[in-house]
Amino acid sequence: MIRPLLALLLALPALAHGAQAAEPLGPPGVPAAAFPKPDRPVAEIVAAQWAFEAQRDKADEFGQVARLMGFKPGETVADIGAGSGYYVTRLSPLVGPQGRVLAEDVTPRYLADLEARLRKADLSNVTVVRGEPHDPRLAPASVDAAILVHMYHEITQPYGLLHNLAAAMRPGGRVGIVDADDIPSRHGTPPKLLRCELSAAGFRETGFSVLDGGVGYLAVFEAPAPDRRPDPKTITPCKDEATRGKAR
Repeated sequence: MIRPLLALLLALPALAHGAQAAEPLGPPGVPAAAFPKPDRPVAEIVAAQWAFEAQRDKADEFGQVARLMGFKPGETVADIGAGSGYYVTRLSPLVGPQGRVLAEDVTPRYLADLEARLRKADLSNVTVVRGEPHDPRLAPASVDAAILVHMYHEITQPYGLLHNLAAAMRPGGRVGIVDADDIPSRHGTPPKLLRCELSAAGFRETGFSVLDGGVGYLAVFEAPAPDRRPDPKTITPCKDEATRGKAR
């Protein structure tokens, strides 16, 4: 009995952090190699959140985004690049017990910390999902709305991620992107460049708002139906004229 008990005790730290709990929800999508590389810098992932939660609450960041996105009880909302869980913990009560929040990320440490936070908060309608940089690995046609908050500029393969995300969206699914109006190397995405990349992936813009409190902008898009997505071979990378202009 001593050896099995010792093995169990040694495993407890990993289980307590939930490091092995987060798994993909869907089969692999189209591989990253099928898509062209973006014609822009890709910012490094440096933190699980871009600002302190108290600062974000003071600016009513989540409230502004939630109202503009029109999140409703009973919906399934995916937070792509969920990080520390700022949006996840606020989305959970908003979608209610009949809804679901999919907290997706690709960084193991963030996933483990997020699982620990969710267990402590006892949020039973949240599922933590391990994705890939080019593929959120969500189940097909399972998501009503998705948000990508202050992380679009960190996506190494945006065309692949958008293509594979579209397969997870239900008909008419809406995708909201919150980012700063700045060049990618400064952790932002110029709206013109964002619109070009989303359009190249088949997404249609339905709204754009500058958020109060200096928290960036929200651009909202409708995802294409899976059979209306552009063939990856036909996608032409959008030129990052903003970065080129700053370099002059």
